[in-house]
Amino acid sequence: MCRLDRLSRFHAFQGLDPDLRAALLAQIRDLWTHGSTAIEGNTLTLGETKFVIEEGLTISGKPLKDHQEVMGHARAIELIYAWLDEDLTTERLFELHRVVQTQVTPDIFKPFGAWKREPNGTYAVTSDGRQTFIEYAAPEHVPALMADWLDKLKRLASGTLSESEAIDAYAHLHLGFVHIHPFWDGNGRLARLLSNVPVLRAGHLPVVIEVRDRKRYIDTLAEYQLTLGPLTPTTGVWPRADLEADFRAFCRAAYAATRALVEQAQAYQAKRGSR
Repeated sequence: MCRLDRLSRFHAFQGLDPDLRAALLAQIRDLWTHGSTAIEGNTLTLGETKFVIEEGLTISGKPLKDHQEVMGHARAIELIYAWLDEDLTTERLFELHRVVQTQVTPDIFKPFGAWKREPNGTYAVTSDGRQTFIEYAAPEHVPALMADWLDKLKRLASGTLSESEAIDAYAHLHLGFVHIHPFWDGNGRLARLLSNVPVLRAGHLPVVIEVRDRKRYIDTLAEYQLTLGPLTPTTGVWPRADLEADFRAFCRAAYAATRALVEQAQAYQAKRGSR
């Protein structure tokens, strides 16, 4: 667990006793980790995720890789918090990739903590039932596109953002990152971590996407990516701001999970105050 004094910037912590702050932060960590890993196919439940992170023990019958993914994601959250007042560089993105990508593949075309070296993409099914292919940015375009992405993150993270503005910043950065898809694997988890930097720096708790929203999440991203086609330095990272509305709406709705945990902590604090 990261030091609470480092995170005193969070508006949600105001008026909460230290133990309730610690509990809220742990709940956010567990929900964030569970949702982000389960979206990618991790089989651990929320309760099992909490147990693995807190006890460091394995769950009988569950794959070792699932335990490693959960521990790696929890560690990545700690790094995000630790770097809130520091510059996010390419090297730090590579470090996060090494932490999140716990399954190391001995393959020069699947680098560990470096940009992808081969083209990548995924299949999707459109709203009218057609199978199609989503092509991400070509490897040779990744350094320039990610330099632009990092510049935008730094600009968004340097301002004072309301809750709504912070969620929109998250959605904007998330769309750009996953459309570039700069790594051979781990892109979704990294997008859901890194896009929260402006949110956290502005004093808000993170946007957390729950696994129950997985299909809408994937479908909304796919529709956006299919409409735009692959990114290049000529198109830029965000060619059409008008296409971001659906994903922004999705992220605003998803933030209800974070608010619910904050409200629960505030309710416990209110009970203490009434005694």
